[in-house]
Amino acid sequence: MPRVAAVIVAGSMNRSVPVQSPPAAGAAASSPRVWVVTGYRAGERSQVVALAEALGWPFELKELSYRKHEFRTSLFRGSDLRGIRLQRSSPLRAPWPDLVISAGMRNEPVCRWIRDQSGGHTRIVHIGRPWARPERFDLVITTPQYRLPERSNVLQNTATLHSLTPERLAAEAQSWEAQFAHLPKPRIGVILGGHSGPYTLGPKTAASIAAQVNRLATHINGSLLVSTSARTTPAAISAFEAAVSVPCYLYRWRKDDPGNPYFGMLALSDELVVTADSVSMLSEACATGKPVYMAELGGYGFPMRPDRVAEVDFRFSALTYSWMMRFGPRRLSRDIRLVHRKLLEEGRVAWLGDAAARKPLLRLSDRERAVERVRALFPGAA
Repeated sequence: MPRVAAVIVAGSMNRSVPVQSPPAAGAAASSPRVWVVTGYRAGERSQVVALAEALGWPFELKELSYRKHEFRTSLFRGSDLRGIRLQRSSPLRAPWPDLVISAGMRNEPVCRWIRDQSGGHTRIVHIGRPWARPERFDLVITTPQYRLPERSNVLQNTATLHSLTPERLAAEAQSWEAQFAHLPKPRIGVILGGHSGPYTLGPKTAASIAAQVNRLATHINGSLLVSTSARTTPAAISAFEAAVSVPCYLYRWRKDDPGNPYFGMLALSDELVVTADSVSMLSEACATGKPVYMAELGGYGFPMRPDRVAEVDFRFSALTYSWMMRFGPRRLSRDIRLVHRKLLEEGRVAWLGDAAARKPLLRLSDRERAVERVRALFPGAA
Protein backbone atom coordinates (compact mmCIF):
# COMPACT_ATOMS: atom_id res chain seq x y z
CA MET A 1 0.00 0.00 0.00
CA PRO A 2 1.32 3.49 -0.85
CA ARG A 3 2.80 5.58 1.92
CA VAL A 4 0.58 8.40 3.18
CA ALA A 5 1.75 11.72 4.57
CA ALA A 6 -0.24 14.49 6.26
CA VAL A 7 -0.36 18.03 4.93
CA ILE A 8 -2.24 21.09 6.09
CA VAL A 9 -4.91 22.30 3.70
CA ALA A 10 -5.55 26.02 3.47
CA GLY A 11 -8.98 27.28 4.44
CA SER A 12 -10.93 28.34 7.47
CA MET A 13 -11.27 24.73 8.72
CA ASN A 14 -7.46 24.44 8.66
CA ARG A 15 -7.67 20.68 8.87
CA SER A 16 -5.11 18.03 8.03
CA VAL A 17 -5.84 16.06 4.87
CA PRO A 18 -3.81 12.98 3.91
CA VAL A 19 -2.05 13.02 0.57
CA GLN A 20 -0.14 10.12 -0.89
CA SER A 21 3.57 10.84 -0.86
CA PRO A 22 5.32 11.29 -4.23
CA PRO A 23 6.64 8.27 -6.12
CA ALA A 24 10.29 7.55 -6.67
CA ALA A 25 12.30 9.75 -9.02
CA GLY A 26 11.51 9.03 -12.66
CA ALA A 27 8.00 7.70 -12.00
CA ALA A 28 6.19 11.00 -11.46
CA ALA A 29 6.41 12.11 -15.09
CA SER A 30 4.43 9.08 -16.30
CA SER A 31 1.92 8.93 -13.44
CA PRO A 32 -1.37 10.82 -13.82
CA ARG A 33 -2.17 13.57 -11.33
CA VAL A 34 -5.10 12.25 -9.29
CA TRP A 35 -7.63 14.06 -7.11
CA VAL A 36 -9.97 12.08 -4.87
CA VAL A 37 -13.11 14.10 -4.11
CA THR A 38 -14.27 12.34 -0.97
CA GLY A 39 -17.89 11.33 -0.55
CA TYR A 40 -20.21 12.68 2.12
CA ARG A 41 -21.24 9.18 3.20
CA ALA A 42 -18.83 6.78 4.88
CA GLY A 43 -19.35 4.01 2.33
CA GLU A 44 -18.59 6.35 -0.56
CA ARG A 45 -15.48 7.75 1.13
CA SER A 46 -14.06 4.30 1.74
CA GLN A 47 -14.65 3.23 -1.88
CA VAL A 48 -13.02 6.23 -3.57
CA VAL A 49 -9.97 6.00 -1.31
CA ALA A 50 -9.75 2.23 -1.82
CA LEU A 51 -9.65 2.69 -5.59
CA ALA A 52 -7.05 5.46 -5.38
CA GLU A 53 -4.82 3.32 -3.16
CA ALA A 54 -5.18 0.32 -5.44
CA LEU A 55 -4.13 2.33 -8.50
CA GLY A 56 -0.77 3.09 -6.89
CA TRP A 57 -0.55 6.61 -8.35
CA PRO A 58 0.08 9.76 -6.25
CA PHE A 59 -3.24 11.23 -5.17
CA GLU A 60 -4.58 14.15 -3.19
CA LEU A 61 -7.73 14.10 -1.12
CA LYS A 62 -10.18 16.95 -1.66
CA GLU A 63 -12.64 17.32 1.19
CA LEU A 64 -15.69 19.48 0.51
CA SER A 65 -18.05 21.36 2.82
CA TYR A 66 -21.57 21.22 1.39
CA ARG A 67 -24.33 23.79 1.56
CA LYS A 68 -27.40 22.16 3.09
CA HIS A 69 -30.02 23.63 0.81
CA GLU A 70 -28.20 23.92 -2.51
CA PHE A 71 -29.56 21.18 -4.75
CA ARG A 72 -30.24 23.14 -7.93
CA THR A 73 -26.85 22.53 -9.44
CA SER A 74 -27.02 18.79 -8.66
CA LEU A 75 -30.62 18.18 -9.69
CA PHE A 76 -30.18 20.03 -12.97
CA ARG A 77 -26.78 18.45 -13.68
CA GLY A 78 -24.85 21.69 -13.42
CA SER A 79 -21.14 22.34 -13.62
CA ASP A 80 -20.25 24.79 -10.86
CA LEU A 81 -19.29 25.21 -7.20
CA ARG A 82 -22.54 26.66 -5.87
CA GLY A 83 -23.19 23.57 -3.75
CA ILE A 84 -20.04 23.88 -1.60
CA ARG A 85 -18.53 26.37 0.85
CA LEU A 86 -15.23 27.26 -0.76
CA GLN A 87 -13.59 28.63 2.38
CA ARG A 88 -14.28 25.40 4.27
CA SER A 89 -13.27 23.06 1.46
CA SER A 90 -9.94 21.86 0.15
CA PRO A 91 -8.53 24.27 -2.47
CA LEU A 92 -9.54 23.57 -6.05
CA ARG A 93 -7.00 25.27 -8.29
CA ALA A 94 -4.41 24.57 -10.99
CA PRO A 95 -2.50 22.49 -11.77
CA TRP A 96 -5.64 20.57 -12.65
CA PRO A 97 -5.71 16.79 -12.29
CA ASP A 98 -5.63 14.21 -15.04
CA LEU A 99 -8.10 12.08 -13.10
CA VAL A 100 -10.85 12.79 -10.58
CA ILE A 101 -12.32 9.89 -8.58
CA SER A 102 -15.56 10.60 -6.77
CA ALA A 103 -18.99 9.39 -5.65
CA GLY A 104 -22.28 11.00 -4.67
CA MET A 105 -24.69 13.37 -6.41
CA ARG A 106 -23.40 16.52 -4.70
CA ASN A 107 -19.88 15.93 -5.98
CA GLU A 108 -20.88 15.55 -9.61
CA PRO A 109 -21.15 19.31 -10.42
CA VAL A 110 -17.77 19.92 -8.75
CA CYS A 111 -16.10 17.21 -10.83
CA ARG A 112 -17.61 18.63 -14.03
CA TRP A 113 -16.41 22.11 -13.05
CA ILE A 114 -12.88 20.74 -12.54
CA ARG A 115 -13.00 19.16 -15.99
CA ASP A 116 -14.17 22.47 -17.50
CA GLN A 117 -11.27 24.34 -15.86
CA SER A 118 -8.83 21.82 -17.33
CA GLY A 119 -10.15 22.47 -20.83
CA GLY A 120 -11.77 19.03 -20.95
CA HIS A 121 -8.50 17.23 -20.16
CA THR A 122 -9.56 15.76 -16.77
CA ARG A 123 -11.08 12.28 -16.77
CA ILE A 124 -13.92 11.61 -14.29
CA VAL A 125 -14.43 8.22 -12.65
CA HIS A 126 -17.65 7.95 -10.63
CA ILE A 127 -18.36 5.17 -8.15
CA GLY A 128 -21.89 3.99 -7.39
CA ARG A 129 -25.00 5.50 -8.96
CA PRO A 130 -24.60 8.78 -10.84
CA TRP A 131 -27.37 11.34 -11.04
CA ALA A 132 -26.36 12.55 -14.50
CA ARG A 133 -26.41 10.22 -17.51
CA PRO A 134 -23.53 7.72 -17.58
CA GLU A 135 -22.19 9.18 -20.83
CA ARG A 136 -21.19 12.34 -18.95
CA PHE A 137 -18.46 10.34 -17.17
CA ASP A 138 -15.38 8.63 -18.53
CA LEU A 139 -16.07 5.60 -16.35
CA VAL A 140 -18.80 4.59 -13.92
CA ILE A 141 -18.00 1.75 -11.52
CA THR A 142 -21.26 0.41 -10.14
CA THR A 143 -22.97 -2.62 -8.59
CA PRO A 144 -26.21 -4.41 -9.60
CA GLN A 145 -28.63 -2.79 -7.14
CA TYR A 146 -28.54 0.50 -9.08
CA ARG A 147 -29.73 -1.15 -12.31
CA LEU A 148 -27.61 1.01 -14.61
CA PRO A 149 -27.76 0.29 -18.34
CA GLU A 150 -25.03 -1.71 -20.02
CA ARG A 151 -22.62 0.74 -21.64
CA SER A 152 -18.99 0.65 -22.72
CA ASN A 153 -18.06 3.14 -19.97
CA VAL A 154 -20.01 1.36 -17.20
CA LEU A 155 -18.23 -1.35 -15.20
CA GLN A 156 -20.72 -3.67 -13.52
CA ASN A 157 -18.99 -5.14 -10.47
CA THR A 158 -20.71 -7.55 -8.09
CA ALA A 159 -19.25 -6.16 -4.85
CA THR A 160 -18.23 -2.72 -3.68
CA LEU A 161 -14.61 -1.54 -3.53
CA HIS A 162 -12.74 -1.79 -0.25
CA SER A 163 -9.21 -1.73 1.16
CA LEU A 164 -9.28 -5.15 2.85
CA THR A 165 -6.19 -7.12 1.83
CA PRO A 166 -4.61 -10.38 3.07
CA GLU A 167 -1.84 -8.29 4.62
CA ARG A 168 -4.33 -6.21 6.58
CA LEU A 169 -6.23 -9.29 7.72
CA ALA A 170 -2.99 -10.84 9.00
CA ALA A 171 -2.11 -7.66 10.90
CA GLU A 172 -5.61 -7.38 12.40
CA ALA A 173 -5.53 -11.02 13.49
CA GLN A 174 -2.28 -10.44 15.31
CA SER A 175 -3.60 -7.28 16.98
CA TRP A 176 -6.85 -8.82 18.25
CA GLU A 177 -5.98 -12.43 19.02
CA ALA A 178 -5.22 -11.74 22.69
CA GLN A 179 -8.51 -9.84 23.12
CA PHE A 180 -10.52 -12.83 21.87
CA ALA A 181 -8.30 -15.60 23.25
CA HIS A 182 -10.81 -16.55 25.98
CA LEU A 183 -13.51 -17.35 23.41
CA PRO A 184 -13.59 -20.99 22.26
CA LYS A 185 -12.94 -21.88 18.64
CA PRO A 186 -14.35 -22.17 16.06
CA ARG A 187 -15.67 -18.63 16.07
CA ILE A 188 -18.61 -17.32 14.10
CA GLY A 189 -18.41 -13.64 13.18
CA VAL A 190 -21.78 -11.88 13.10
CA ILE A 191 -22.00 -8.44 11.45
CA LEU A 192 -25.26 -6.58 12.07
CA GLY A 193 -26.41 -3.76 9.81
CA GLY A 194 -29.76 -2.03 10.12
CA HIS A 195 -32.72 -0.49 8.35
CA SER A 196 -32.27 -0.18 4.60
CA GLY A 197 -34.86 0.72 2.00
CA PRO A 198 -37.90 -1.57 2.37
CA TYR A 199 -36.10 -3.79 4.90
CA THR A 200 -36.06 -3.48 8.67
CA LEU A 201 -33.73 -4.87 11.32
CA GLY A 202 -35.93 -4.58 14.37
CA PRO A 203 -36.18 -6.59 17.58
CA LYS A 204 -38.06 -9.55 16.06
CA THR A 205 -35.61 -9.96 13.19
CA ALA A 206 -32.59 -9.47 15.45
CA ALA A 207 -33.85 -12.10 17.90
CA SER A 208 -34.47 -14.54 15.02
CA ILE A 209 -30.93 -14.09 13.67
CA ALA A 210 -29.51 -14.45 17.18
CA ALA A 211 -31.37 -17.72 17.72
CA GLN A 212 -29.97 -19.12 14.46
CA VAL A 213 -26.33 -18.22 15.15
CA ASN A 214 -26.70 -19.34 18.75
CA ARG A 215 -27.73 -22.80 17.53
CA LEU A 216 -24.80 -22.87 15.10
CA ALA A 217 -22.28 -22.00 17.79
CA THR A 218 -23.83 -24.53 20.21
CA HIS A 219 -23.59 -27.28 17.60
CA ILE A 220 -19.85 -26.71 17.06
CA ASN A 221 -19.05 -25.80 20.69
CA GLY A 222 -17.82 -22.43 19.46
CA SER A 223 -18.44 -18.78 20.16
CA LEU A 224 -19.67 -15.57 18.54
CA LEU A 225 -17.82 -12.38 17.60
CA VAL A 226 -20.56 -9.81 17.04
CA SER A 227 -20.23 -6.29 15.68
CA THR A 228 -23.06 -3.82 15.31
CA SER A 229 -22.92 -0.86 12.92
CA ALA A 230 -24.00 2.77 12.75
CA ARG A 231 -27.46 1.68 11.59
CA THR A 232 -28.12 -0.96 14.24
CA THR A 233 -30.79 0.30 16.65
CA PRO A 234 -30.49 -0.12 20.43
CA ALA A 235 -33.71 -2.17 20.43
CA ALA A 236 -32.28 -4.61 17.88
CA ILE A 237 -29.03 -4.93 19.85
CA SER A 238 -30.90 -5.66 23.08
CA ALA A 239 -33.07 -8.29 21.40
CA PHE A 240 -30.05 -9.96 19.84
CA GLU A 241 -28.10 -10.00 23.09
CA ALA A 242 -31.04 -11.45 25.03
CA ALA A 243 -31.31 -14.42 22.64
CA VAL A 244 -27.65 -15.46 22.90
CA SER A 245 -26.47 -18.02 25.45
CA VAL A 246 -23.11 -19.13 23.99
CA PRO A 247 -19.81 -17.35 24.72
CA CYS A 248 -19.99 -14.06 22.90
CA TYR A 249 -18.09 -10.81 22.39
CA LEU A 250 -20.47 -8.04 21.34
CA TYR A 251 -19.17 -4.70 20.11
CA ARG A 252 -21.54 -1.71 20.10
CA TRP A 253 -20.54 0.62 17.29
CA ARG A 254 -19.22 4.07 18.25
CA LYS A 255 -18.30 6.83 15.84
CA ASP A 256 -14.56 7.32 15.21
CA ASP A 257 -13.70 4.65 17.76
CA PRO A 258 -10.00 3.67 17.43
CA GLY A 259 -10.79 0.48 19.34
CA ASN A 260 -13.35 -0.78 16.82
CA PRO A 261 -12.63 -4.55 16.44
CA TYR A 262 -14.59 -4.99 13.18
CA PHE A 263 -11.62 -5.95 11.00
CA GLY A 264 -10.17 -8.09 13.78
CA MET A 265 -13.44 -10.01 13.86
CA LEU A 266 -13.30 -10.55 10.10
CA ALA A 267 -9.76 -11.81 10.45
CA LEU A 268 -10.30 -14.17 13.40
CA SER A 269 -13.71 -15.65 12.57
CA ASP A 270 -13.84 -19.08 10.96
CA GLU A 271 -17.07 -18.24 9.15
CA LEU A 272 -19.17 -15.10 8.87
CA VAL A 273 -22.85 -14.20 9.11
CA VAL A 274 -23.73 -10.79 7.67
CA THR A 275 -27.15 -9.17 7.54
CA ALA A 276 -28.05 -8.82 3.88
CA ASP A 277 -28.91 -5.12 3.99
CA SER A 278 -25.32 -3.92 3.41
CA VAL A 279 -23.44 -4.50 0.15
CA SER A 280 -20.25 -3.06 1.63
CA MET A 281 -20.28 -5.40 4.65
CA LEU A 282 -21.01 -8.38 2.41
CA SER A 283 -18.18 -7.32 0.10
CA GLU A 284 -15.66 -7.11 2.94
CA ALA A 285 -16.79 -10.44 4.37
CA CYS A 286 -16.40 -12.12 0.97
CA ALA A 287 -12.89 -10.65 0.66
CA THR A 288 -11.76 -12.78 3.63
CA GLY A 289 -12.18 -15.98 1.59
CA LYS A 290 -14.16 -17.58 4.43
CA PRO A 291 -17.67 -19.07 4.26
CA VAL A 292 -20.16 -16.19 4.28
CA TYR A 293 -23.85 -16.52 5.14
CA MET A 294 -26.41 -13.80 4.47
CA ALA A 295 -29.03 -13.23 7.16
CA GLU A 296 -32.27 -12.02 5.59
CA LEU A 297 -34.35 -9.08 6.78
CA GLY A 298 -38.10 -8.76 6.40
CA GLY A 299 -39.42 -6.26 3.87
CA TYR A 300 -42.67 -5.13 2.32
CA GLY A 301 -43.46 -6.63 -1.08
CA PHE A 302 -39.83 -7.38 -1.98
CA PRO A 303 -38.69 -10.44 0.03
CA MET A 304 -34.95 -10.96 0.06
CA ARG A 305 -35.33 -14.70 -0.44
CA PRO A 306 -37.56 -15.87 -3.28
CA ASP A 307 -38.36 -19.14 -1.50
CA ARG A 308 -39.88 -17.62 1.63
CA VAL A 309 -41.15 -14.42 3.23
CA ALA A 310 -39.49 -13.29 6.46
CA GLU A 311 -41.36 -11.74 9.37
CA VAL A 312 -41.35 -7.94 9.22
CA ASP A 313 -40.66 -5.44 12.00
CA PHE A 314 -42.98 -2.57 11.08
CA ARG A 315 -41.34 0.66 9.93
CA PHE A 316 -43.38 3.25 8.07
CA SER A 317 -40.45 4.54 6.01
CA ALA A 318 -39.79 0.95 4.86
CA LEU A 319 -43.38 0.73 3.67
CA THR A 320 -43.15 4.01 1.75
CA TYR A 321 -39.84 2.93 0.19
CA SER A 322 -41.50 -0.25 -1.07
CA TRP A 323 -44.21 1.92 -2.67
CA MET A 324 -41.49 3.98 -4.37
CA MET A 325 -39.82 0.81 -5.64
CA ARG A 326 -43.12 -0.38 -7.05
CA PHE A 327 -44.51 2.85 -8.50
CA GLY A 328 -41.69 5.42 -8.61
CA PRO A 329 -38.86 6.02 -11.11
CA ARG A 330 -36.24 3.26 -10.92
CA ARG A 331 -33.41 5.77 -10.53
CA LEU A 332 -34.78 6.88 -7.13
CA SER A 333 -34.52 3.45 -5.52
CA ARG A 334 -32.22 0.44 -5.46
CA ASP A 335 -32.90 -3.28 -5.42
CA ILE A 336 -30.30 -4.98 -3.22
CA ARG A 337 -31.71 -8.39 -4.14
CA LEU A 338 -29.86 -8.12 -7.46
CA VAL A 339 -26.57 -8.12 -5.52
CA HIS A 340 -27.67 -11.13 -3.50
CA ARG A 341 -28.49 -12.98 -6.71
CA LYS A 342 -25.06 -12.29 -8.22
CA LEU A 343 -23.19 -13.25 -5.05
CA LEU A 344 -25.14 -16.52 -4.89
CA GLU A 345 -24.56 -17.25 -8.59
CA GLU A 346 -20.82 -16.71 -8.17
CA GLY A 347 -20.66 -18.98 -5.13
CA ARG A 348 -19.43 -16.27 -2.79
CA VAL A 349 -22.24 -16.58 -0.22
CA ALA A 350 -25.11 -18.76 0.97
CA TRP A 351 -28.25 -17.92 2.89
CA LEU A 352 -28.09 -18.46 6.64
CA GLY A 353 -29.43 -21.97 7.21
CA ASP A 354 -28.31 -23.30 3.81
CA ALA A 355 -25.16 -25.26 2.97
CA ALA A 356 -21.92 -23.30 2.71
CA ALA A 357 -21.18 -21.68 -0.64
CA ARG A 358 -18.75 -23.37 -3.00
CA LYS A 359 -15.37 -21.80 -3.60
CA PRO A 360 -15.63 -19.11 -6.29
CA LEU A 361 -13.93 -19.66 -9.62
CA LEU A 362 -10.60 -17.97 -10.18
CA ARG A 363 -11.28 -14.53 -11.61
CA LEU A 364 -10.19 -10.95 -11.22
CA SER A 365 -11.47 -9.40 -8.02
CA ASP A 366 -13.86 -6.46 -8.26
CA ARG A 367 -11.04 -4.14 -7.23
CA GLU A 368 -8.68 -5.56 -9.85
CA ARG A 369 -11.34 -5.13 -12.52
CA ALA A 370 -11.82 -1.50 -11.48
CA VAL A 371 -8.08 -0.79 -11.50
CA GLU A 372 -7.73 -2.38 -14.94
CA ARG A 373 -10.49 -0.19 -16.39
CA VAL A 374 -9.19 3.04 -14.85
CA ARG A 375 -5.64 2.36 -16.04
CA ALA A 376 -7.01 1.79 -19.54
CA LEU A 377 -7.97 5.48 -19.58
CA PHE A 378 -4.25 6.33 -19.36
CA PRO A 379 -2.29 4.10 -21.75
CA GLY A 380 1.42 4.09 -20.94
CA ALA A 381 1.01 5.42 -17.39
CA ALA A 382 3.33 3.92 -14.78
